[in-house]
Amino acid sequence: MARLKADAPVLHDNASVVNSDIGAFCEVGEGARLLNSTLGDYSYCERLCDIANATIGKFANIASFVRIGATDHPLTTASLHHFMYRSGCYWDDAENDQAFFEHRASRRATLGHDIWIGHGAMIKPEVTIGHGAVIAAGAIVTKDVAPYTIVAGTPAKVLRLRQPAEIAERMIALAWWDWDHEQIRSALEDFRGLSAEAFLEKYER
Repeated sequence: MARLKADAPVLHDNASVVNSDIGAFCEVGEGARLLNSTLGDYSYCERLCDIANATIGKFANIASFVRIGATDHPLTTASLHHFMYRSGCYWDDAENDQAFFEHRASRRATLGHDIWIGHGAMIKPEVTIGHGAVIAAGAIVTKDVAPYTIVAGTPAKVLRLRQPAEIAERMIALAWWDWDHEQIRSALEDFRGLSAEAFLEKYER
């Protein structure tokens, strides 16, 4: 019997989901956190991921210990310590700086469909990861990543293309990630057995 369902995500022990939307056939690993985020259909994150202020597409593959939307401290003020904006934790007569948290939440990371984020990678706020891109394990992504591109390193740089530009454009136009559940099932053997180009040739209309 299928473990993943359309109507309820699988949330493992100590997973935390706050102010977030989770799509169909999704899974959130042990100890992972989703805050102010959207996880698209069929996407999953493994254990101990920390995801905040992010919009994640469908079929995202997110390995363990990934951090998305890693927060920043203010660098232009006299101090960068969080007593300035978590002030209520330190003084009874002080309030937290709500405007600071609203600004932080507005700086969203955007991740496309059918991506793979490797173990321990970090994606900074306001970065866009294109459809089909791959982020290597341990990479720190500070700039946008083009679709179907593989990046690695700290800071992340282009390693190579996952697919040639023409194939990537055709795959994005095909948008198989928008097919319904039964259509994907009917094409399962072709997903498994055909090259990307052969798959396109069979399913492009």
